[in-house]
Amino acid sequence: MADPFGFLKYSRVDNPYRQISERIGDWQELQIPLEEKERRKQAARCMNCGIPFCHSGSFYGSQRAVSGCPNDNLIPEWNDLLYQGQVQAAFERLARTNPLPEMTGRVCPAPCEKGCTESLNGDGVTIHDNERYIIDQAFEAGWVKAEGQPGAATGFKVAIVGSGPAGLAAAWRLNQLGHHVTVFERSDRFGGLLMYGIPNMKLDKEIVQRRIDLMEELGIAFVANTEVGVDISSEKLSQQFDRIILATGASVPRDLPVKGRQLQGIQFAVDYLTEVTKDVLKHGKDATSKKLAGKHVIVIGGGDTGNDCVGAAIRQGAKEVRQLEITPELPAKRTASNPWPEYPFVDKVGYGQAEAQAVYGRPVSQYSTSTTGFIGAERGQVIAVETVKVDEQFQPIAGTEEVFKADLILLAMGFTGAEQALFEAFDIKEIMDDYTTNNERVLVAGDAKRGPSLVIWGIREGRKAAEKVDASLRSLIYQ
Repeated sequence: MADPFGFLKYSRVDNPYRQISERIGDWQELQIPLEEKERRKQAARCMNCGIPFCHSGSFYGSQRAVSGCPNDNLIPEWNDLLYQGQVQAAFERLARTNPLPEMTGRVCPAPCEKGCTESLNGDGVTIHDNERYIIDQAFEAGWVKAEGQPGAATGFKVAIVGSGPAGLAAAWRLNQLGHHVTVFERSDRFGGLLMYGIPNMKLDKEIVQRRIDLMEELGIAFVANTEVGVDISSEKLSQQFDRIILATGASVPRDLPVKGRQLQGIQFAVDYLTEVTKDVLKHGKDATSKKLAGKHVIVIGGGDTGNDCVGAAIRQGAKEVRQLEITPELPAKRTASNPWPEYPFVDKVGYGQAEAQAVYGRPVSQYSTSTTGFIGAERGQVIAVETVKVDEQFQPIAGTEEVFKADLILLAMGFTGAEQALFEAFDIKEIMDDYTTNNERVLVAGDAKRGPSLVIWGIREGRKAAEKVDASLRSLIYQ
């Protein structure tokens, strides 16, 4: 490394968040990126330790979460180049494995940082923020377009169904390799969860659209408002294209079938966040509406999506927000059963939860709380939620029942998997580890293959599936 003592000279400095009092009044991005001088110092903290925990994603212990980057990003290499001020070279090294670093540099939970050797006795390197800086500079300088130029045309045509992280990554890589790519999306806009599943303050939609626009400029075709099996048949798609990649995500939300579930005012989180984003796209991100003024909002689910719902509801003027989580509160520090380099299962306060604390003057999250039913008014509108505390085996504790007022309930309990109709349309009965299926013309990638996961997993699988398609198509030339 250019500065082998950087990790001793400089302390970790994250991109600061805007003040809560300011940011809850708009939909602008949360973070303020550091200037180049400070960014280079942060890159100097990477000591190229020779232990690949940061750039080799692995599951440890309980197998609950990956530690290190599952996309095999060459992190120490581009950190060193960034420190030296060779930002273009850093981008080129980053782009070897990650086609969409502007997305992961904003929304990835950074398991790479948790596996960083610096995390053993201190704070890991700011890999996430460094990545964002590199790609933002690359877009400004025009390097991304140059890197994405398609190779010699192969004459093969590939259809990609779904335009989320896996679909976009696959399309980008296939286009680079010289194939003609068409992306089909059933929604009105492209990006999948990047567009409609993550609110604007966390991932600005201009960032997503910037990538889509560039991909179109580089020759990738995008077809919106088109659902395969409804607007175009699987048979027709198979006739028109040499290969098809299904990258539709794990879009079936987990439901909560308890008493009163049919009441009005109970929504899946993804539907609510879609409405929020459409509202921002229509009215702009400089101000917030007060659609939820005077309303009591209950968010069921304690993950990132639930946190996003909390932040969005606050911006829409909710009078009160509560977040209910059935699992117990995590410890403040690692336990002996959760050592480095495992992903740390420790308590953390999300941006939305911090905002709720500031706005309402109390913690928003209630742990070890199970929802047992919903109460409605005569006209079928939800007015309250019934809860009970649970023990470590998730069994109800007598005498802990409680009722909370609710005008809107958001179910943010994750997803159960992919919709099966599309698999059935292509007669897919088996999906192999290498993305191929029993239908030799159809591959599956991303959450549609592995189930609900991180954006970086989708990017990796899209890229790998694209390279698998490329190899199979090129083999036809020599037959």
